Amino acid sequence: MRADKLHWHSGLFQVFCIFLGLCLMAPLIYCLIVSFMREPEILSPDLHLWPDEFYLGNYIQVITKTKIFRFMLNSFIVAFGSSIARVVTGCLAAYAFSFMEFRGKKVLFWLVLGSMIVPAEMLMVQNYFTTAELNMINTYMGMMIIYMVSGANIFMIRQHFLNYSKAVREASLVDGCGNWRFFWKILMPMSTPVIATVFISSFVNSWTTYLWPLIVTNVDEMRTVQVIITMLNANKMESVYGLVMAASVLILIPSVVIFMLFQRKITAGMTAGAVKE
Repeated sequence: MRADKLHWHSGLFQVFCIFLGLCLMAPLIYCLIVSFMREPEILSPDLHLWPDEFYLGNYIQVITKTKIFRFMLNSFIVAFGSSIARVVTGCLAAYAFSFMEFRGKKVLFWLVLGSMIVPAEMLMVQNYFTTAELNMINTYMGMMIIYMVSGANIFMIRQHFLNYSKAVREASLVDGCGNWRFFWKILMPMSTPVIATVFISSFVNSWTTYLWPLIVTNVDEMRTVQVIITMLNANKMESVYGLVMAASVLILIPSVVIFMLFQRKITAGMTAGAVKE
C-alpha cells in the first residue's frame, strides 16, 4: 500500500513538472506557430493558436532580405571565442585559488566575488571608452573582451577543484609532475563536467547578448545575430511580426540544440561545483 502511494505521488509530481514545463515553453511554442502565419492572420482580432496553412514566406524573406547567416557567423565567432577565453581564465584562476598559497590570496578571491555584484550596465560607458582607445571598435575582439572573464565561473570551477585533496597534488609533485603538467594531465581531464558547464553557459549567454555588440559595432558586416530583430523593426509603417518571429526561431536553433545535447553535462557540472570549502 505504501509503495502504491509513493508511486501515485511520483506520477502526480511528474505530471506537474510536465505542465510547468509546457507553461514555460508556451511563449516559444507560440513564437514558432506565429512564424508560419501570414500578417493578416496574425493581426486578426480572432485568436489563432494554429495557422490556417503553413506559410514559409516569413523565413524566405528573412533569409533573402537580411544578412542573417553573416550575423550568425559573427555571433558564433564571438560566442565561441569568449567562451574558450572564459574556460581558460576561469580554470587558471581557480587553480591558483585552490592549490597555491600566496600573499593576498583571500583578498583577491573576495574581489573576484565582489565583481559578481557589480551590474554590467554600470561599467558599459567606461568599457566603451576603453575599447575605443584600444582601437577595437568594429572588431571581434572588441565584442568579446568584456566576456572573457567571469567571477561566477571562477567561483564555480574553484569549488569543483576543492573536491580534490591537496595530497594528490603533493604526491604528483614528489613524482616530478610540475604544476602545469598536474593541471593539464590530471586535473583538467577529471573536470570535464564543470568545464563543459562553463563553456556551454557562456556560449548561450554570449549568443543572446544584444546591447554590447550593438554599441561597439556600426557596420552591418560586424553585427551579431540579435541586431537583426532591430533591423526588421526599423520600418514602423509596416507590420513585421511574422518576420520577427521567423528570425527569432532561426536565432534560437543553435543555442537550443547545444543546450539539449549537453544538458546532462550542465547538470553534472552544477552539482559538482556545489560544495563547501
